[in-house]
Amino acid sequence: MFSHDELTPPEREVWAAFPEGRRVDLRTGTPEDDDVAGGGRWGPERTVRAAVIAALVLGAGTAQPGVAACLKLSGARISGHLDLAGVEIGNPIWFEDCWFEEGVDLFGASTHSIAIVGSRVPGVEAGSIRMEGRLDLRRSRLESGPASPFHRSVTALSLINAHVSGAVSLNAAEITAPEEWAVSAGGLVAEGGVYCRDGFVAHGEVRLMGAQLPGGLFMNGARLERPGPRGVALALDNAVASTLEFSAGFTADGTVRLRGARVSDNLTFEGAVLNGPPDGHGPSLVAVLTQAVDFDFTPARRPSGTVDLRGAQVSYLHDSDHSWPDVVELDGFVYGSIKVAAAGERREAVARRDSVAHRVAWIRRSPGYSPQPYEQLASWYRKAGHDDDARRVLLARQRHRRRTLHPAGRLWGLLLDVAVGYGYRPWLAALWLLAFTALGTTVFGTHTPHPAQSGPGPRFSALVYTLDLLIPIGGLGQRTGWYWTDAGVQRFAYLLIAVGWLLTTAVVAGVTRTLSRN
Repeated sequence: MFSHDELTPPEREVWAAFPEGRRVDLRTGTPEDDDVAGGGRWGPERTVRAAVIAALVLGAGTAQPGVAACLKLSGARISGHLDLAGVEIGNPIWFEDCWFEEGVDLFGASTHSIAIVGSRVPGVEAGSIRMEGRLDLRRSRLESGPASPFHRSVTALSLINAHVSGAVSLNAAEITAPEEWAVSAGGLVAEGGVYCRDGFVAHGEVRLMGAQLPGGLFMNGARLERPGPRGVALALDNAVASTLEFSAGFTADGTVRLRGARVSDNLTFEGAVLNGPPDGHGPSLVAVLTQAVDFDFTPARRPSGTVDLRGAQVSYLHDSDHSWPDVVELDGFVYGSIKVAAAGERREAVARRDSVAHRVAWIRRSPGYSPQPYEQLASWYRKAGHDDDARRVLLARQRHRRRTLHPAGRLWGLLLDVAVGYGYRPWLAALWLLAFTALGTTVFGTHTPHPAQSGPGPRFSALVYTLDLLIPIGGLGQRTGWYWTDAGVQRFAYLLIAVGWLLTTAVVAGVTRTLSRN
């Protein structure tokens, strides 16, 4: 407890105003004098000790009957370390345009709403806090400092395992910890959502791993710079949220990592800029095993690094011609529908004339060969009623697979492709049959064969003889009834027999493969 004589004039003013919930404003009204950046030069007339504030909010100030006590302080220099760790704070706290000499420690506290608005603070430790209300850090500048007995870590803002019943507002805030974590909020529960809009800037990694965000995460227009040695700008691994918005100029100079995140509604990167790690090595987006209903991946320009969607599942995918970088990991990526953004409109991707070629080229951006992306795309075309396009995709899959086989396998695959398009173009066999039938009829029609037996027999027909050679099953009676003394014609006949067997084998193999996989 502080006596009246122990308090400075501004502290007496705060002490008297607290029970009535009145604001104490120590600002001069002159912009250059009230600039928080110069708060270190503010004198005793604007200085309030952190220990006095702690004493007030812990019960030293007597509340007036019928009035809610509240600490409201503007334009003050807070000297010393504000240590409220592990305590129960029964009244809201509001700081505006204040300059803190040392960090604020709220670790494990139970409290109502806390606002530190437009202020400069060397770190806020709020891990394991239980807050009935909102945490408001709008327009504030938070900077990490070296770990000390009064500062638990080098994180500028710690919300590890915190539970906030309202929103966490970081709009227009600037948080700096370029060598470590600007925000460390693993396990955070923010029922009202987290808001990082209106020019929010983070210098250092923002970590929300395992966070529960039923109110969503909104980073429209935010800038994540200088991600630190790991190259990660934002980590949302295994987070659960209603909405994740990275749009309207959202910029990340590092990897955005959403591994295992679950989004019950929208996940959007519309108009975002994903630059990837500054050193140029590493992915721009990692969304392995991510789940979302609506995935809008229409960034302002092509991401500079890899986009990894392996095992992700979305109901609706939105993309554009400049959505995808040179390398896209798509193995296991499942989607229900694709819409393309073009000329300010969104329409089904199957409406494009070059839809299949465009999508196959998209799949080919994946390193190596995997059948699942082709099968997923073909499944979507079939559901959309485009069976011909589905077959084109599956044919492209077989051609891609052929490149991975040994030479004999590649040769056999090429034969299947040329003969029947791996079973997806069976009409090719008919064309080959017609071509060789015409050729054989012409060749055999210009030469005279000899009967295999003396006496009457079937009349020679060049057309029927050719078909008898090409069709290996059954017989039309011509092949065994005639022979040739011309060696060239005899070799041509053997060629037709071989072609017939090859075409038949290719048709059977192609059709069997098609039926077994579809």
